[in-house]
Amino acid sequence: MIVSESLLADLRRRELGDWADQLPGQIDARMDPGRYGDLPKWQAALDRLPQLIPQESALDTSFVTVGSGNELDEAQRQALRDVLMDMHPWRKGPFRLFGLGIDTEWRSNMKWERIRHHITPLDDRFVLDVGSGNGYYALRMAGDGAARVVGIDPTPLFVMQYQVFRRYLPEVPVDILPLALEDMPEHTRAFDTVVSMGVLYHRRSPLDHILRLRDCLRPGGELVLETLVIEGDSQACLVPEGRYAKMRNTWFIPSTGLLETWLKRCGFRDVRVADVSATGPDEQRRTDWMHFESLADFLDPGDSSLTVEGHPAPRRATLIARCP
Repeated sequence: MIVSESLLADLRRRELGDWADQLPGQIDARMDPGRYGDLPKWQAALDRLPQLIPQESALDTSFVTVGSGNELDEAQRQALRDVLMDMHPWRKGPFRLFGLGIDTEWRSNMKWERIRHHITPLDDRFVLDVGSGNGYYALRMAGDGAARVVGIDPTPLFVMQYQVFRRYLPEVPVDILPLALEDMPEHTRAFDTVVSMGVLYHRRSPLDHILRLRDCLRPGGELVLETLVIEGDSQACLVPEGRYAKMRNTWFIPSTGLLETWLKRCGFRDVRVADVSATGPDEQRRTDWMHFESLADFLDPGDSSLTVEGHPAPRRATLIARCP
Protein backbone atom coordinates (compact mmCIF):
# COMPACT_ATOMS: atom_id res chain seq x y z
CA MET A 1 0.00 0.00 0.00
CA ILE A 2 1.54 3.32 -1.13
CA VAL A 3 0.08 5.33 1.76
CA SER A 4 0.53 3.83 5.21
CA GLU A 5 -2.24 3.57 7.77
CA SER A 6 0.09 5.29 10.22
CA LEU A 7 0.30 8.34 7.93
CA LEU A 8 -3.49 8.52 7.60
CA ALA A 9 -3.86 8.30 11.37
CA ASP A 10 -1.18 10.93 11.86
CA LEU A 11 -2.86 13.31 9.41
CA ARG A 12 -6.11 12.99 11.32
CA ARG A 13 -4.32 13.72 14.60
CA ARG A 14 -2.92 16.84 12.97
CA GLU A 15 -6.40 18.02 11.92
CA LEU A 16 -5.77 17.08 8.28
CA GLY A 17 -8.57 14.54 8.16
CA ASP A 18 -10.03 15.90 4.92
CA TRP A 19 -6.74 15.25 3.15
CA ALA A 20 -6.47 11.79 4.74
CA ASP A 21 -9.90 10.99 3.28
CA GLN A 22 -8.85 12.20 -0.19
CA LEU A 23 -5.44 10.54 -0.35
CA PRO A 24 -6.39 6.98 -1.33
CA GLY A 25 -8.37 8.26 -4.31
CA GLN A 26 -5.58 10.62 -5.32
CA ILE A 27 -3.07 7.80 -5.24
CA ASP A 28 -5.27 5.40 -7.19
CA ALA A 29 -5.68 8.01 -9.91
CA ARG A 30 -1.93 8.65 -10.07
CA MET A 31 -0.88 4.99 -10.03
CA ASP A 32 -3.17 3.89 -12.85
CA PRO A 33 -1.57 1.15 -15.02
CA GLY A 34 -3.52 2.58 -17.93
CA ARG A 35 -1.37 5.72 -17.67
CA TYR A 36 1.91 4.03 -16.77
CA GLY A 37 2.43 0.77 -18.60
CA ASP A 38 5.52 -0.18 -16.59
CA LEU A 39 3.68 -0.27 -13.28
CA PRO A 40 2.92 -4.03 -13.51
CA LYS A 41 6.62 -4.72 -14.18
CA TRP A 42 7.67 -2.69 -11.16
CA GLN A 43 5.05 -4.33 -8.97
CA ALA A 44 6.27 -7.76 -10.14
CA ALA A 45 9.79 -6.76 -9.15
CA LEU A 46 8.56 -5.79 -5.67
CA ASP A 47 6.77 -9.12 -5.40
CA ARG A 48 10.06 -10.94 -6.07
CA LEU A 49 11.89 -9.26 -3.21
CA PRO A 50 13.19 -11.79 -0.66
CA GLN A 51 11.25 -12.09 2.57
CA LEU A 52 13.85 -10.92 5.05
CA ILE A 53 14.06 -9.11 8.35
CA PRO A 54 17.11 -6.81 8.38
CA GLN A 55 19.49 -7.37 11.25
CA GLU A 56 20.28 -3.67 11.36
CA SER A 57 19.61 -0.41 9.57
CA ALA A 58 21.17 3.06 9.50
CA LEU A 59 19.47 6.17 8.16
CA ASP A 60 21.99 8.70 9.43
CA THR A 61 24.98 7.65 7.30
CA SER A 62 25.97 8.47 3.70
CA PHE A 63 24.74 5.09 2.51
CA VAL A 64 21.18 4.59 3.73
CA THR A 65 21.68 1.04 4.98
CA VAL A 66 19.17 -1.78 5.35
CA GLY A 67 20.46 -5.14 6.53
CA SER A 68 23.93 -6.17 7.60
CA GLY A 69 24.87 -8.11 4.49
CA ASN A 70 24.88 -11.42 6.37
CA GLU A 71 21.27 -12.24 5.49
CA LEU A 72 22.00 -13.25 1.86
CA ASP A 73 24.50 -15.47 0.11
CA GLU A 74 26.04 -14.33 -3.18
CA ALA A 75 23.46 -16.06 -5.36
CA GLN A 76 20.63 -14.40 -3.42
CA ARG A 77 22.39 -11.05 -3.60
CA GLN A 78 22.66 -11.36 -7.38
CA ALA A 79 18.97 -12.22 -7.54
CA LEU A 80 18.23 -9.11 -5.47
CA ARG A 81 20.35 -7.02 -7.84
CA ASP A 82 18.36 -8.34 -10.79
CA VAL A 83 15.12 -7.31 -9.09
CA LEU A 84 16.40 -3.80 -8.40
CA MET A 85 17.68 -3.44 -11.96
CA ASP A 86 14.13 -3.96 -13.15
CA MET A 87 13.57 -0.52 -11.57
CA HIS A 88 16.44 1.19 -13.42
CA PRO A 89 17.42 4.07 -13.43
CA TRP A 90 18.37 4.85 -9.83
CA ARG A 91 18.91 8.60 -9.56
CA LYS A 92 19.21 9.52 -5.85
CA GLY A 93 21.17 7.69 -3.19
CA PRO A 94 23.42 5.91 -2.34
CA PHE A 95 21.87 2.91 -0.60
CA ARG A 96 23.18 -0.36 0.77
CA LEU A 97 20.57 -3.13 0.82
CA PHE A 98 21.59 -6.40 2.49
CA GLY A 99 25.20 -5.74 1.55
CA LEU A 100 24.39 -4.73 -2.02
CA GLY A 101 25.54 -1.21 -2.83
CA ILE A 102 23.24 0.87 -5.04
CA ASP A 103 25.60 3.43 -6.60
CA THR A 104 23.08 5.97 -7.84
CA GLU A 105 23.66 8.70 -10.40
CA TRP A 106 23.65 11.40 -7.71
CA ARG A 107 25.76 11.10 -4.60
CA SER A 108 22.96 12.84 -2.76
CA ASN A 109 24.80 12.45 0.55
CA MET A 110 27.13 15.25 -0.58
CA LYS A 111 24.26 17.71 -0.92
CA TRP A 112 22.68 16.62 2.36
CA GLU A 113 25.94 17.03 4.27
CA ARG A 114 26.35 20.54 2.86
CA ILE A 115 22.99 21.71 4.19
CA ARG A 116 21.89 19.55 7.12
CA HIS A 117 23.79 21.56 9.74
CA HIS A 118 22.32 24.85 8.47
CA ILE A 119 18.67 23.93 8.95
CA THR A 120 16.71 23.87 12.17
CA PRO A 121 17.27 20.46 13.83
CA LEU A 122 14.62 18.06 12.60
CA ASP A 123 13.89 16.41 15.94
CA ASP A 124 10.14 15.79 16.22
CA ARG A 125 9.33 17.94 13.17
CA PHE A 126 6.62 17.27 10.58
CA VAL A 127 8.37 17.54 7.21
CA LEU A 128 7.21 17.84 3.60
CA ASP A 129 9.80 16.80 0.98
CA VAL A 130 8.76 18.18 -2.43
CA GLY A 131 10.23 16.36 -5.42
CA SER A 132 11.44 13.62 -3.10
CA GLY A 133 12.39 11.08 -5.77
CA ASN A 134 12.95 7.63 -4.31
CA GLY A 135 13.03 8.87 -0.73
CA TYR A 136 16.77 9.13 -0.05
CA TYR A 137 16.52 12.58 1.55
CA ALA A 138 13.32 11.67 3.37
CA LEU A 139 15.02 8.67 4.95
CA ARG A 140 18.02 10.81 5.90
CA MET A 141 15.63 13.32 7.53
CA ALA A 142 14.02 10.49 9.49
CA GLY A 143 17.51 9.45 10.51
CA ASP A 144 18.06 13.00 11.77
CA GLY A 145 15.02 12.74 14.04
CA ALA A 146 12.01 13.95 12.04
CA ALA A 147 8.73 12.78 13.57
CA ARG A 148 7.26 12.15 10.11
CA VAL A 149 8.33 12.90 6.55
CA VAL A 150 5.81 13.11 3.73
CA GLY A 151 7.55 12.97 0.37
CA ILE A 152 5.73 13.87 -2.82
CA ASP A 153 6.91 13.11 -6.35
CA PRO A 154 4.72 12.65 -9.45
CA THR A 155 7.07 10.06 -11.04
CA PRO A 156 5.66 6.57 -10.35
CA LEU A 157 9.02 4.82 -10.80
CA PHE A 158 10.54 6.72 -7.88
CA VAL A 159 7.52 5.99 -5.70
CA MET A 160 7.87 2.29 -6.48
CA GLN A 161 11.61 2.38 -5.77
CA TYR A 162 10.83 3.69 -2.30
CA GLN A 163 8.51 0.74 -1.75
CA VAL A 164 11.62 -1.47 -1.74
CA PHE A 165 12.78 0.22 1.44
CA ARG A 166 9.28 0.44 2.87
CA ARG A 167 9.12 -3.37 2.57
CA TYR A 168 12.03 -3.75 5.00
CA LEU A 169 11.51 -0.61 7.11
CA PRO A 170 7.74 -0.61 7.76
CA GLU A 171 8.00 1.32 11.02
CA VAL A 172 10.02 4.23 9.65
CA PRO A 173 7.74 7.32 9.55
CA VAL A 174 8.33 8.10 5.87
CA ASP A 175 5.77 7.97 3.05
CA ILE A 176 6.53 8.82 -0.58
CA LEU A 177 3.33 9.71 -2.40
CA PRO A 178 2.80 10.01 -6.19
CA LEU A 179 1.69 13.63 -6.00
CA ALA A 180 2.82 17.01 -7.28
CA LEU A 181 2.83 20.13 -5.11
CA GLU A 182 -0.30 21.26 -6.95
CA ASP A 183 -2.09 18.17 -5.60
CA MET A 184 -1.63 19.30 -2.00
CA PRO A 185 -4.68 20.75 -0.27
CA GLU A 186 -4.79 24.53 -0.31
CA HIS A 187 -3.95 26.34 2.93
CA THR A 188 -2.46 23.25 4.58
CA ARG A 189 -0.32 25.41 6.91
CA ALA A 190 0.74 22.33 8.86
CA PHE A 191 4.38 21.41 8.19
CA ASP A 192 7.24 22.49 10.44
CA THR A 193 9.76 22.15 7.60
CA VAL A 194 9.22 22.13 3.84
CA VAL A 195 12.09 21.04 1.61
CA SER A 196 12.14 21.69 -2.14
CA MET A 197 15.34 20.59 -3.84
CA GLY A 198 15.86 20.52 -7.60
CA VAL A 199 12.31 21.60 -8.48
CA LEU A 200 12.09 25.39 -8.82
CA TYR A 201 13.86 25.66 -12.19
CA HIS A 202 11.34 23.20 -13.66
CA ARG A 203 8.41 25.49 -12.80
CA ARG A 204 7.01 27.90 -15.40
CA SER A 205 6.03 30.24 -12.57
CA PRO A 206 8.67 30.16 -9.83
CA LEU A 207 6.83 32.64 -7.62
CA ASP A 208 3.70 30.51 -7.68
CA HIS A 209 5.82 27.53 -6.64
CA ILE A 210 7.27 29.49 -3.74
CA LEU A 211 3.80 30.62 -2.67
CA ARG A 212 2.53 27.03 -2.74
CA LEU A 213 5.48 25.99 -0.56
CA ARG A 214 4.62 28.80 1.88
CA ASP A 215 1.02 27.59 1.91
CA CYS A 216 2.16 24.21 3.27
CA LEU A 217 4.11 25.69 6.20
CA ARG A 218 2.78 26.53 9.62
CA PRO A 219 3.46 30.10 10.79
CA GLY A 220 7.10 30.23 11.82
CA GLY A 221 7.94 27.07 9.86
CA GLU A 222 11.10 26.74 7.81
CA LEU A 223 11.58 26.51 4.05
CA VAL A 224 14.68 24.81 2.63
CA LEU A 225 14.88 25.71 -1.06
CA GLU A 226 17.58 24.35 -3.36
CA THR A 227 17.80 25.20 -7.05
CA LEU A 228 20.08 26.05 -9.96
CA VAL A 229 21.52 29.56 -9.83
CA ILE A 230 23.80 31.73 -11.92
CA GLU A 231 26.39 34.26 -10.85
CA GLY A 232 25.38 37.88 -11.17
CA ASP A 233 23.76 40.83 -9.45
CA SER A 234 20.41 40.82 -7.70
CA GLN A 235 18.52 41.19 -11.00
CA ALA A 236 20.34 38.49 -12.98
CA CYS A 237 18.33 35.59 -14.34
CA LEU A 238 18.93 33.08 -17.13
CA VAL A 239 15.87 32.13 -19.19
CA PRO A 240 17.14 29.51 -21.67
CA GLU A 241 15.51 29.80 -25.10
CA GLY A 242 15.95 26.08 -25.68
CA ARG A 243 17.47 23.44 -23.47
CA TYR A 244 19.72 23.85 -20.48
CA ALA A 245 22.21 20.99 -19.94
CA LYS A 246 20.01 19.00 -22.36
CA MET A 247 16.96 19.53 -20.11
CA ARG A 248 13.85 20.70 -21.96
CA ASN A 249 11.90 21.94 -18.96
CA THR A 250 14.26 24.52 -17.44
CA TRP A 251 12.54 27.89 -17.23
CA PHE A 252 14.23 30.33 -14.83
CA ILE A 253 17.71 30.20 -13.28
CA PRO A 254 18.13 33.25 -11.02
CA SER A 255 21.11 34.66 -9.18
CA THR A 256 21.14 34.03 -5.44
CA GLY A 257 20.33 37.72 -4.94
CA LEU A 258 17.25 37.51 -7.14
CA LEU A 259 16.18 34.31 -5.42
CA GLU A 260 16.40 36.09 -2.06
CA THR A 261 14.21 38.86 -3.49
CA TRP A 262 11.65 36.33 -4.74
CA LEU A 263 11.43 34.77 -1.30
CA LYS A 264 11.02 38.13 0.41
CA ARG A 265 8.38 39.26 -2.11
CA CYS A 266 6.49 36.05 -1.28
CA GLY A 267 6.48 37.03 2.39
CA PHE A 268 9.33 34.95 3.78
CA ARG A 269 11.50 36.34 6.55
CA ASP A 270 15.06 35.75 7.76
CA VAL A 271 16.14 34.69 4.28
CA ARG A 272 19.72 33.43 4.12
CA VAL A 273 21.99 31.58 1.75
CA ALA A 274 23.20 28.34 3.33
CA ASP A 275 25.29 26.97 0.49
CA VAL A 276 26.37 27.61 -3.10
CA SER A 277 28.21 24.80 -4.90
CA ALA A 278 29.12 23.92 -8.45
CA THR A 279 27.98 20.44 -9.46
CA GLY A 280 30.98 18.26 -10.26
CA PRO A 281 31.54 14.80 -11.78
CA ASP A 282 32.17 13.33 -8.34
CA GLU A 283 28.59 14.23 -7.38
CA GLN A 284 26.62 13.44 -10.56
CA ARG A 285 27.77 10.76 -12.98
CA ARG A 286 26.78 7.70 -14.97
CA THR A 287 27.01 4.44 -13.02
CA ASP A 288 26.03 0.78 -13.38
CA TRP A 289 22.74 1.78 -11.73
CA MET A 290 22.05 4.67 -14.13
CA HIS A 291 23.07 3.90 -17.71
CA PHE A 292 21.76 7.05 -19.37
CA GLU A 293 23.52 10.36 -19.99
CA SER A 294 24.74 12.30 -16.96
CA LEU A 295 26.72 15.43 -16.13
CA ALA A 296 29.73 14.70 -18.34
CA ASP A 297 27.40 14.51 -21.34
CA PHE A 298 25.74 17.82 -20.45
CA LEU A 299 28.93 19.92 -20.43
CA ASP A 300 30.95 21.40 -23.30
CA PRO A 301 33.71 18.82 -23.94
CA GLY A 302 36.21 21.63 -24.49
CA ASP A 303 35.17 23.85 -21.57
CA SER A 304 33.59 22.28 -18.48
CA SER A 305 32.53 25.72 -17.22
CA LEU A 306 29.81 25.71 -19.90
CA THR A 307 26.93 23.43 -20.81
CA VAL A 308 26.76 21.97 -24.30
CA GLU A 309 24.43 24.85 -25.20
CA GLY A 310 26.95 27.46 -24.02
CA HIS A 311 25.21 28.36 -20.74
CA PRO A 312 27.05 28.52 -17.39
CA ALA A 313 27.59 25.01 -16.00
CA PRO A 314 25.29 23.83 -13.19
CA ARG A 315 25.67 25.69 -9.94
CA ARG A 316 23.24 25.15 -7.09
CA ALA A 317 22.28 27.21 -4.07
CA THR A 318 20.33 26.35 -0.95
CA LEU A 319 18.42 29.15 0.76
CA ILE A 320 16.63 28.92 4.09
CA ALA A 321 13.74 31.16 5.10
CA ARG A 322 11.07 31.44 7.78
CA CYS A 323 7.36 31.46 7.02
CA PRO A 324 5.44 34.51 8.32
